[in-house]
Amino acid sequence: MFDVKDLGRSPGTMRTLTEHVPAPGDLGVALIGVKEGSPVDLDLKFESVHEGILVSGTAHVTVTGECGRCLDPIEYGLDAGVQELFFFEGMGHSDGEDDEEQRRVEHESIDLEPVLRDAVVPLLPFQPVCREDCEGLCSECGARLADEPGHHHEVVDPRWAALADLVKPDRHDDE
Repeated sequence: MFDVKDLGRSPGTMRTLTEHVPAPGDLGVALIGVKEGSPVDLDLKFESVHEGILVSGTAHVTVTGECGRCLDPIEYGLDAGVQELFFFEGMGHSDGEDDEEQRRVEHESIDLEPVLRDAVVPLLPFQPVCREDCEGLCSECGARLADEPGHHHEVVDPRWAALADLVKPDRHDDE
């Protein structure tokens, strides 16, 4: 929660914020996300407008997870753009938008957690990979294909297994 009491209902009033806050929970998807409690670097501008408080800027987070192909760890920085209007009491209700989807200034403060979640989670990859050409793991034995070039298994179609017995490498043609 961030206090916006100093901005009041005076359109044109502005304040900048550069702060490090701990990451909230559920800031990710199954294989990748931001660890709860890890630092989130906020560089935001709070502007008082007629309808409420406009928050804009960026949030820098460190994303961690695992590759969806080879299960190796992944870690990288991500900058997410933030822009949200928090309505004052009695304002809002624009056409086509539910009251629950509109953010509110409550008790002269705003809650950035849902806004942060809405900014970061859509930027996360659905199938994260450590690198674009990652070959992943062998579906038969689980061997890491990058470590074993040319790795393969001889898979015989069971419908042709009877014919495989007819052709033996040690069989002599002159018999």
